[in-house]
Amino acid sequence: MFQGRKPSMRCNRSMTRQASGACLSGSDMMIRRLPISETAPNPGRRHLLAFRIALVLTLLVCSAVGRAELADMPDIMKFPSGLPEIGAKSWILADFNTGWVLGGENIDQRMEPASLTKLMTSYLVFEALKTGRLKEDDPVFVSHAAWKAVGSRMYIEVNTQVSVIDLLKGLIIQSGNDAALALAEHLGGTEKGFAERMNRKAAELGMRNTRFQNSSGLPEPDHYSTLRDMTLLAISLIRDFPEYYKLYSELEYTYNGITQQNRNVLLTRDSAVDGIKTGYTRNAGYCLIGTANRDGFRLVAGVMGSRSRAVRANEVHSLMRFGYSVYEGVIAFKSNSRIASVPLWLGREREAPVGVSRNLGIPYPKGTRDKLSVALELPEGLEAPLPQGQEVGHIRIKFDGKKVYGAPLHVLHDHAEGPWYRKIMDRIIRFAVELFD
Repeated sequence: MFQGRKPSMRCNRSMTRQASGACLSGSDMMIRRLPISETAPNPGRRHLLAFRIALVLTLLVCSAVGRAELADMPDIMKFPSGLPEIGAKSWILADFNTGWVLGGENIDQRMEPASLTKLMTSYLVFEALKTGRLKEDDPVFVSHAAWKAVGSRMYIEVNTQVSVIDLLKGLIIQSGNDAALALAEHLGGTEKGFAERMNRKAAELGMRNTRFQNSSGLPEPDHYSTLRDMTLLAISLIRDFPEYYKLYSELEYTYNGITQQNRNVLLTRDSAVDGIKTGYTRNAGYCLIGTANRDGFRLVAGVMGSRSRAVRANEVHSLMRFGYSVYEGVIAFKSNSRIASVPLWLGREREAPVGVSRNLGIPYPKGTRDKLSVALELPEGLEAPLPQGQEVGHIRIKFDGKKVYGAPLHVLHDHAEGPWYRKIMDRIIRFAVELFD
């Protein structure tokens, strides 16, 4: 594919480029263009377009780009002190958008995940609903094994049929082991068959230290995970299934005349908290992964191996409060909105708008907003036909001049070939550009 540039109005190889900040939930982002650094003439070369970002008061942070991954926050952005004392065996504070770990201890230690396991069970059910394999009102047969499940239950009756959505609510709100097993048998044939699916999905999501043996989290040999992996799963679930994730914010659920409260007490303690899951076994201790969304800036905090229900809630909440006290969230660009336009050869349009497939944003220490900048790496030109979603460049977010985060840039819509006379004219112009370049 030809990568040369469409000539400017002066018909030489010097080009102008368009860049626009996205208007995000009523907030404007003003961008000032800096000079383009030139390299030796080459039709296929790429240039870095550097932009300083001048941000208005209202800033948002949205979902991560691509598959979620957890990595340490760059050292130059870390807040040096003030983290609360946490007594849990393992704890973590992470940014939802970047997957940056803002703080943590023993996050790669293998432990029993207890009912945090149900995050994966719900993930697979959400996936089946989204792809159409399941419908919310599909009936699910309750086996004897599901009916007699021990531990927390939603109290389904043996040899009855319960809808998928009712079982999901029982799984998520009531942490029902019976609901987990009924859904597992329905999707996987057997619970072991479902566990195999859980493990395959864990591998796909990058959960490198996780092994599931059942759908509920009841103790079983070789059933383990880490807080890093469970946080990664929670982020993936929120990101991939926003339409179903809202179930995690429901405070109570009544089934078969029995009303049970959501075990995540942070839902009633902090209006910014909207999920996600608790867990407990004797060996695992008290576990909780929670998340809060304040003005679009979402943090995820979790503990495993805490000593009581009250303590696990206090520890997670204190991590969230710390995060919001020292960090702000900044939006860079909104998904599927034009960030820049690349000159287009042989097409009906003269330019191809490009952007990110997911909303892009990062956290940064309060008071350091002026240290943020953005650079776009793009080809000098593209050639039609061009499919929507094709990766054509990269966006890099810098802090104090150092790259801290990046994401691919994609073509925002299909570009068909132009009429014959335009293609002939483009080829003539392109030949002239290459001749004198």
